[in-house]
Amino acid sequence: MASERCEKLDLLLKGGRVIDPANHVDAVRDVGIRKGKVARVEEAIPADASAHVVDVSGLLVTPGLIDIHIHAYITRQPRRPGLFMASLNADAHFPGSGVTTCVDTGSAGSEEMAHFRETVIEGSVTRILAYVNISAPGMGDPEQNIRTFDVDAAAGAATAHADVVVGIKTAHYWPREPFDAEHPPWESVERAVQAGERCGMPVMVDFWPRPPERSYPDLLLKMLRPGDIHTHVFARQFPVIDEKGKVYPYMYEARERGIWFDLGHGSASFWFRNGARAIAEGFVPDSISTDLHMGNIQGPVFSMLDTMSKCLVMGMPLEEVIYRSTVTPARAIRRPELGTLSVGVEADVAVLEHLKGAFSYRDCGHTRMDGEDRLVCKLTLRKGEVVWDRDAMTVPGWEDAPPDYWEVPVVPVKVRRHWRE
Repeated sequence: MASERCEKLDLLLKGGRVIDPANHVDAVRDVGIRKGKVARVEEAIPADASAHVVDVSGLLVTPGLIDIHIHAYITRQPRRPGLFMASLNADAHFPGSGVTTCVDTGSAGSEEMAHFRETVIEGSVTRILAYVNISAPGMGDPEQNIRTFDVDAAAGAATAHADVVVGIKTAHYWPREPFDAEHPPWESVERAVQAGERCGMPVMVDFWPRPPERSYPDLLLKMLRPGDIHTHVFARQFPVIDEKGKVYPYMYEARERGIWFDLGHGSASFWFRNGARAIAEGFVPDSISTDLHMGNIQGPVFSMLDTMSKCLVMGMPLEEVIYRSTVTPARAIRRPELGTLSVGVEADVAVLEHLKGAFSYRDCGHTRMDGEDRLVCKLTLRKGEVVWDRDAMTVPGWEDAPPDYWEVPVVPVKVRRHWRE
């Protein structure tokens, strides 16, 4: 251990306010990284202990953010009508908002999981995990066809890919038309829960209540198990706030029995009239997530940091916003090694700036909330490597560049320098 301590660090983030809720740290600390892992978190690590030092004074240093509701897979069946085709490229969008881990929520069903893994997950810099859709083809029109709800196949795919799969997803099932023999009220939820039981994983539910046959309290208090996740908690269709402006008692009862409430912003699933009043009452989301895809990345979602900033202006303290974007989502997906800066873990790190000023934010109902807080990303590390550095914090000024910068090549060459060089 002593020899490791003496070994030179690869990178030192110096002088930032470290907010690491998993380790109860909220103080100015230096963070040292070696061989892709967090090596030291201390009050004052000497600059000469590291090969490279980055001054992050005045900035926040947090574990890499975790977004447990996104869409990052496009089916290999592009000609099959009705399948979801609006997923995004995770590496193109998440590093810039400090997100190092994201979870695709059911874009792929059991028929597509192996292909998703091979073509997207294994080649991504961003850590991508997944929920398997209970509908075997995946997200889209098949979610309305009960014949595609394959419990054995979903549980089997989850088990076969357990290192990257975190649960089962049910979504979008029969929100408007009358229920009938081909569309029983609870079919999608029941089959997803059965698959979750079979593979020993939680279920995430995207749901449209239709009382009396399919009510929201029944979902929370009768159908879901402790550890199951209801996403889109502040969507307009959910009776979260009563006629007196108070949070319904069954919300607290559900939380007591272990039901998880995820924000899941999305294109149409976050309304200030629910979120702001619930948070004012002390009912905050268990985890903050975006439901980000190509249909909402230009608004109203934009990014994980925009969603976190909305939580700030709705009254959540900064420390709690970080906590519910790191520690709690890691717990929800049963990956406790994520969302922390503990010594020895992979060095997934976000360096953020907490701006104070006059900012405005839009919800899915096209209304605005004004506030004084905004979070922006300055630097993102994934496994100790810089994957986002918009302000060139990790490289020298051009006048101070190393000698080979000044050399004129005999033939044109493409130069891609790394911060370690």
